[in-house]
Amino acid sequence: MTTSIEINESVSHYYGQVLQSSDDLKTSACCSIDAMPSYLKPLLAEVHPEVLERFYGCGSPLPPLLKGKSVLDLGCGTGRDCYLLSRLVGPTGRVIGVDMTPEQLEVAVRHRDWHAERFGFSNVEFLHGHIENLHTVGIADASIDVVVSNCVINLSPEKSRVLAEIFRVLKPGGELYFSDVFADRRIPAELRQDPVLLGECLGGALYWEDFRRILQELGCPDVRKVKQNSISLDDPEVFAKIGMVKFDSITVRAFKTPLEDRCEDFGQVAVYLGTIDQYPHSFDLDDHHHFETGRPLRVCGNTADMLSASRYGDHFQILGDKSRHFGLFDCSPGPTSDVPKSDSPCC
Repeated sequence: MTTSIEINESVSHYYGQVLQSSDDLKTSACCSIDAMPSYLKPLLAEVHPEVLERFYGCGSPLPPLLKGKSVLDLGCGTGRDCYLLSRLVGPTGRVIGVDMTPEQLEVAVRHRDWHAERFGFSNVEFLHGHIENLHTVGIADASIDVVVSNCVINLSPEKSRVLAEIFRVLKPGGELYFSDVFADRRIPAELRQDPVLLGECLGGALYWEDFRRILQELGCPDVRKVKQNSISLDDPEVFAKIGMVKFDSITVRAFKTPLEDRCEDFGQVAVYLGTIDQYPHSFDLDDHHHFETGRPLRVCGNTADMLSASRYGDHFQILGDKSRHFGLFDCSPGPTSDVPKSDSPCC
């Protein structure tokens, strides 16, 4: 049986020595810049070319409203997202990147002064360690506003520990916002240990339902998908090994706040005020909550709490409280329902 240490060593070898640039990847698990929001692209032009060249993420999991916040990037690699976050949190914020691969961190650290001079401030710290045990690198309980990760949690042999650590270090109301690869089934044991499949973010991909169950055990019963894209297995060797599995790159949002395990109806309505700079006309909480500025939208109690108890609270008006309960939220009304489906988006 392959141990956690052996899996970590295999992953570190793949990312530190086998891969020399993103061109060496065998699958589309790492998405293109086309997936990046337009407001981030000018900031990307300010990142050192070597940092970009050795970036192996699967999306752009950087949420808004980060100014002055403390942000933790798990599996930061060469630091691309950390340097983007540096600009987003500004001089009063703090960015911490954690990675276990020395070759990747060496690139990140070597260009830290270059970015500090270019940005006019220094707010990024890189730590060598394992994301399964953030105690060892000094990340304290309830010290982080936002945790991000870019196609890394799937590489961990102890995903439950990683997720437990995330919720340990998050402040109350803090947000987990990350992109990763998920599978439509549990991966067979022998494929979970294949070095190429592991390194390509496939062998370690979580079955979505198992991921949901882990979060529920950690006290987070309601996790939301923000974006989802299928992954193509274009390499013949990879397809021959694992072509029976369907993989998706999914951007996930979850909050450290008490929630119920079902969407309950308290007659609440949320109104987006249009005050998030990059989203003047609308804001998407997830793939089924599209808030048009000024337009009231019925929401379940969990959605109301996600918005009001997090840093998004100042940008929404929540009408109604939990003093009166109407049963389960009508998530997908039938044809005879009096509630238009577009006005009842909760899942």
